[in-house]
Amino acid sequence: MVGRKKGQRVAMAMAIGGLLLGGLGACSQIDLTASTPSTPTVVDPLTQRDRTVLRMLYSRAPITLNPHLATGTQDFEAGRIIFEPLASANGDGELVPILAEMIPTVENGGVAVDGRSVTWTLQPDLQWADGTPLTADDVVFTYEFVSNPQVAAATAQYYEVVETVEAVDDRTVRVTFKTVNSAWQIPFTGQTGVILPRHIFTESNGANARDADANLRPVGTGPYQVMAFQPGLVTFDPNPNYRGASPAFERVDLVGGIAPYAAAREVLNQGSADFAHSLQVEVDALKELQQEGLGVVVPVFGGLVERLMLNPTDPLMETESGERSSQAAAHPFLSDVQVRRAIALAIDRDAIATDLYGFTGRPTAQLLVAPGSKVTPQPIPYEYNLEQANALLDEAGWVDTDGNGIRDRDGIEMRVTFQTAVNPVRQKTQAMVQESLRQIGIAVDIKRVRVDDFFSANPSETNSINLFYADMQAYTTGNDHPDPTIYLSWWTCEQIATQANNWQSPNNARYCNPDYDALWQAAQQELDPARRIALFQQMDALLAQDVAVVPLVHRAIANGVSKTLTGLEPTPWDTSTWDIAQWQRRPEDVEAPGPSP
Repeated sequence: MVGRKKGQRVAMAMAIGGLLLGGLGACSQIDLTASTPSTPTVVDPLTQRDRTVLRMLYSRAPITLNPHLATGTQDFEAGRIIFEPLASANGDGELVPILAEMIPTVENGGVAVDGRSVTWTLQPDLQWADGTPLTADDVVFTYEFVSNPQVAAATAQYYEVVETVEAVDDRTVRVTFKTVNSAWQIPFTGQTGVILPRHIFTESNGANARDADANLRPVGTGPYQVMAFQPGLVTFDPNPNYRGASPAFERVDLVGGIAPYAAAREVLNQGSADFAHSLQVEVDALKELQQEGLGVVVPVFGGLVERLMLNPTDPLMETESGERSSQAAAHPFLSDVQVRRAIALAIDRDAIATDLYGFTGRPTAQLLVAPGSKVTPQPIPYEYNLEQANALLDEAGWVDTDGNGIRDRDGIEMRVTFQTAVNPVRQKTQAMVQESLRQIGIAVDIKRVRVDDFFSANPSETNSINLFYADMQAYTTGNDHPDPTIYLSWWTCEQIATQANNWQSPNNARYCNPDYDALWQAAQQELDPARRIALFQQMDALLAQDVAVVPLVHRAIANGVSKTLTGLEPTPWDTSTWDIAQWQRRPEDVEAPGPSP
């Protein structure tokens, strides 16, 4: 590795930016959106379109319909229309059976007293959409698929604690764990637990998994099946072998690549679509669009937290093997907890939450925000205090020696590159953070990245969140199960994203604290609910103490929903489409005339 001098970080960052832009030049306002395809939106009013068609809008287009190979939220959302898990959690965080006949408990003998196994019983007479019976062997195959290292399933981490999955008989499945596992309800439940048909995917259980035609035209057990898959549009029609009542819509159109504001306008203001997923649009714009009265924004609060990640490793230093943001090279100032605390004090969470999110977000200083009183402690206090932030940096020896407004020490300036995905709310967040940090002597160069690049799992995509080749980045994530065991594991040393694991592990903060790891190991095996919750709370507090991340806003999934729809029972613990079998048009809207599109 090579050393640095004052100003070198700027020059290197600009050079790297220039390379990433393919020679377009570099500046502090880096924009990587030029190649984003534009997708025309349909603006026909509701009275001019077929009421039997459900039109759904997403900012990203699905890449696959196999949730176990998902590249992002949109793949889970689309895949759950077709595939189903054994059970899922409702809005109250309670498990409800889907393919299972009942929820296992210690009392009914489904959950082993020693915490080493759980036994599930399937509903009778389940069928795949092609009429083939669904049996316990399909559950076994799903585990074989997800745990196959050649498949490299996106959901593999949810099954790492599983030792064996055994079909006791056609309707009974026993899941045995490698050790005591208090989070027995995570495998095979929710969006990460959908069951795959062995007879369809058996030839694709390997390195060829992502090439299978079945990923685009799968056979599932859900209320709808795929009619056609094309870039930007997936169409579905009713599954003739669905076990429940036939779904209300003759066709479902899932359209991807629609900008959040355009999607909000279609549902809330124009009535040309029925559902718009996760509208990260400024709150004032959402309020204005709702005034037309055609749709409403439905905020669903779960475990999602918009956070500012601070890179404790140096994104500009490179190891002999070519790895950047490596633990082998500490960041020249973000590796200092006192500097990170100063940055946290300089962020005005209240202003970000109020001005940008409104009723769809709440300021927070903790990462574990749900499910409510079941795991969440008293709120971790936070403060917006520029004076104290400046004092901390003074004590750490970072001062402005040349009067240019930027603190420096030992020839290195406090200048950072702040990256995030293209989104109006996030760009305004970047601007607010940039101004706050300017007031404490830290210069921020803003970098905007195409959404698909930022959230890419491709190890060659250097703008992705897991490679984290920047000093700071912002995005939203959180626990997608009421039990936060998997989510909290993302901060363990073992889960650090590195070149060795192709940056596929989730700890892109590069945070490593043996005390935290010990707490997590204890929580994983603790069967007493009260003691387990206390361990979760200690982990949350330790992350705050170390400023492993700067939580900003407890975000809702803010969906736009047409007022003509009924039957939706949203939950933050599964996809928005988890209950699409119950969605229907209000009778008075079904009866109104209107030609097909």
